[in-house]
Amino acid sequence: MRITGWSGGLAAATLVLAGCGGGPGGGGGAISDGGVVLAVLNDQSGIYADTSGRSTVEAVKMAVDDYRARYGDKAVAKKVEVVAADHQNKPEIANSKAQELYDREHADVILDVPTSSAALAVATVARNKKKVFIDVGAASTELEGKACNKYTFHYGYNSYMLAHGTGGEVTKDGAKNWYIVYPDYAFGQDMNRTFSTAIQAAGGSVVQADPTPFPNDNFSTFLLKAPGLDPKPQVLGTMHAGGDLVNLVKQYNEYKLRDNGVQLALGLLSMSDIHSLGPDALAGTRYTTMWAWTFDEQTRAWADKFQARTGKRPTSNMAANYSAALQYLEAVQRAGTDNSDKVVAQLEGHTMEDMFVRNGTIRAQDHLLLHDAYLAQVKPATEVKEPYDYEKVLKTIPAAEAFQPQPDPACKL
Repeated sequence: MRITGWSGGLAAATLVLAGCGGGPGGGGGAISDGGVVLAVLNDQSGIYADTSGRSTVEAVKMAVDDYRARYGDKAVAKKVEVVAADHQNKPEIANSKAQELYDREHADVILDVPTSSAALAVATVARNKKKVFIDVGAASTELEGKACNKYTFHYGYNSYMLAHGTGGEVTKDGAKNWYIVYPDYAFGQDMNRTFSTAIQAAGGSVVQADPTPFPNDNFSTFLLKAPGLDPKPQVLGTMHAGGDLVNLVKQYNEYKLRDNGVQLALGLLSMSDIHSLGPDALAGTRYTTMWAWTFDEQTRAWADKFQARTGKRPTSNMAANYSAALQYLEAVQRAGTDNSDKVVAQLEGHTMEDMFVRNGTIRAQDHLLLHDAYLAQVKPATEVKEPYDYEKVLKTIPAAEAFQPQPDPACKL
């Protein structure tokens, strides 16, 4: 195993399977550059580092281990390498890192890429390079809309899933008037749009929606104005994530907005956010999630393996990247090659079940992964039975309901 430094550049680990060919002919001549390279591009130093970050690289390595264990000498990819880079949540850095990963590191696929503006930049690079990109960490529906392309797949969640779960359910329960605050970049703008649509469809209204700087550590201007809006909102809907969300929730509690009749609704929540804040800071808050490690025996077993490897429980983003990496390798196995066009053909329309995906289908028309999602609630500390036991799944949202039922006409693969 080869490891290089993490200082904002690339890190690599090579996992060599039995019978490595050692040259361009590895894998019976069907594998380019002597092996398959999986690249993880994400935030390893900023506000989303706990949600994904370096631990996601370990999740991807676990997928490689499981691929090796499953196929052994019959593996098409005799040599698999995992490399990683930090995009710092900046689209221009994501663009340059993606080009570097595809060109210099010979990446066959780029995985993860939280921050929607960064993901949209990488999607353009993937299209131009004709290389596979499986996004997990970004919510923008543009990835399967006007920014879709033959080589980009959206895996895990999007703003439609989050909005129609949380926004619709909270509004139907009687919280009709919302004040939305959102980070002022592609993710937040898309979340504001989809949540507003879901709230209105459920019989509610958005009193006001305000963009906030990104990233941001002071939300006082927005929080203090909430009770004075006319009509007074029953809900403050925050569309922030990671470190921004942690800062906002701390200030929401400090200003006692709940006591003032303004409840909190979250567009996106990660277990790492709950861990940073402590469960009582969010107790009772409902949200929509793509995965929970305590959901069943299969999810718990994988989380135990992850904890043994990393010392902590996985977030849903880490679990999704494991699944995306494994499904990519399975597509290479079915195709008999890492040729991008042939791997894409194996992914399109593919149905799947694994520790992360339930009732999963990659929709061929727009490359959106459809799968079951979950309406969940944060437990109070008194109900937490073990470390990281913060999430209570209230109900399963079937795949057919969780995501937009029809592809966006703007998507032209």
